[in-house]
Amino acid sequence: MRPSKNHKNYGKLKNGSKDLLTVKWENNQVIMIDQTKLPGKLVYVRYKKYEDVARAIERLIVRGAPAIGVAAAFGMSLAAISSKAKTPESLLKDLKVAYDRLRSTRPTAVNLVWALDQIMKQAASKNDIQDIKNSIILSSLNMATDDITTNKKLGKNGAEMISNDEVILTHCNAGSLATVTYGTALGVLRAANDMGKKISVIATETRPVMQGSRLTAFELDYYGIDFSLIPDTAVGHLMSKGTINRVIVGADRILKTGHVYNKIGTYQVAALAKRHDIPFYVAAPISTFDLTSNVNEVVIEERNKNELMRMGNKLLAPKGIKIFNPAFDVTPPELITGIITEKGILKPPYEESIAKNI
Repeated sequence: MRPSKNHKNYGKLKNGSKDLLTVKWENNQVIMIDQTKLPGKLVYVRYKKYEDVARAIERLIVRGAPAIGVAAAFGMSLAAISSKAKTPESLLKDLKVAYDRLRSTRPTAVNLVWALDQIMKQAASKNDIQDIKNSIILSSLNMATDDITTNKKLGKNGAEMISNDEVILTHCNAGSLATVTYGTALGVLRAANDMGKKISVIATETRPVMQGSRLTAFELDYYGIDFSLIPDTAVGHLMSKGTINRVIVGADRILKTGHVYNKIGTYQVAALAKRHDIPFYVAAPISTFDLTSNVNEVVIEERNKNELMRMGNKLLAPKGIKIFNPAFDVTPPELITGIITEKGILKPPYEESIAKNI
């Protein structure tokens, strides 16, 4: 397997540009931004064991569908180089253990499974232990490089439809911090900004983990894009006032029917956008599409109750109460104006456009 032509430049973006590099491979270690420390501190952590990468995904140290896919692939690289296996067969068994552990971390985002399946497929195609290990590392590096290239293409495709002076609402975080770098939904906004288009962004706080206020606001400020932060409950109010021209969000999984799984609250933003005749777009790479699952088969991740109960050490609700804390919801295709991908913008009917292009 040949690496991408520019994979040697991967991991060096920060030296030559302002890009935030969320996850990278360096000296047989996985390095990632600890997103739980943002916006207060920009901290990088290093991991030498795949189990540490798995826990980092579970604890939202790294999050965002494309980013956790690449992080998991790098986790498989760590599993490969740390294996003491003496035969290809025993190495594949070790890799399957790591595969199962990493796959169990986040059940809803499909990029995770896609990345892990790509790694296992690559490993199974080799007959020599060292070839297996090398191929996994190269495959992971190529995946990271391709993520950047893909998101820049996606960003350009989406930016071309944006006009000057638009006010665009986004929910959760679908920027550099949700990918290797550049972003999906925020990648579209960055591309429009880079084209010289004057835009303003409205970012929702995105409770209960506050990915909007902690991460999206951090990124928009970092990249110098004009924005305002609002509470989740203000979306309908601003739409009713005619403030919002367009909505662009990311996705964690898109089905062949056009159903979109994204951060909890996305569905109600889409419903409100429909009510006020505001175009609602989803931005996601091809790796986010799940062409085999049905709506009733997708597991919606249930997060820890403390995300609702506490903020730091402060108790926000009475102890002992019932908590329901889903991490994602599903937006039906009839609420979606278009799906922005690296191949172009898909339009309804989605079963036809997805089947034709994905």
